[in-house]
Amino acid sequence: MRNKKRAIVLLSGGLDSAVTLYFSRAAGFVPYCLIFDYGQRHKREIEASKKICRKSGCEFQVAKISLPWKGSALLDKKRTLPRATGDGGVRSIPATYVPGRNIIFLSFALSFAEAVAARAIFIGAHSQDYSGYPDCRPEFFRAFDKVALTGTKAGAKGSRITIHRPLLRMNKAQIIRLGNKLGVPFELTWSCYTGGGQPCGKCDSCYFRARGFLQAGLADPALR
Repeated sequence: MRNKKRAIVLLSGGLDSAVTLYFSRAAGFVPYCLIFDYGQRHKREIEASKKICRKSGCEFQVAKISLPWKGSALLDKKRTLPRATGDGGVRSIPATYVPGRNIIFLSFALSFAEAVAARAIFIGAHSQDYSGYPDCRPEFFRAFDKVALTGTKAGAKGSRITIHRPLLRMNKAQIIRLGNKLGVPFELTWSCYTGGGQPCGKCDSCYFRARGFLQAGLADPALR
């Protein structure tokens, strides 16, 4: 069970986290996926995560947590999901921001990592995310690196847990091209903020996914 190459991978069911999972394997790590059921609008992304894990042969854990105070359009069905704006630059913090989500998720991942003697955590945050979400920005991850070093038994004993964010400087098209090379099963991923039978094609997430595949010169297998 003691394996320095073991890694915890945060898996959401979207294409970014799926690419991150396959990247971690290609880098020689043994991934253990951590999936969150945190009261989001639908379960499609959780089911997508499980399918990706089974396809890749990776073990996974589903952590069920409650955020009863909501504070996000992803948690509160009474709030309207934002429509695609087509704005790929710096944006204001969107209604889909979940207060403190990555702080919570990475804290769980740190606990999981210590429990199974993993020394790495992988998260799929990237440049599009940190234009709008403060907990996806480079300065946030640098700060959390210090948390992992100073706030864990592993760090106190000189065996630090590193937070890997391999996609951080990539755009969506670059991520898709990387995933294509790694053999990521994009057909199993789910990016849409809604939980219908098919992606809505109208939300920000659908827009950026469609634009990414177009710019990458590839067809989205999830739409075939």
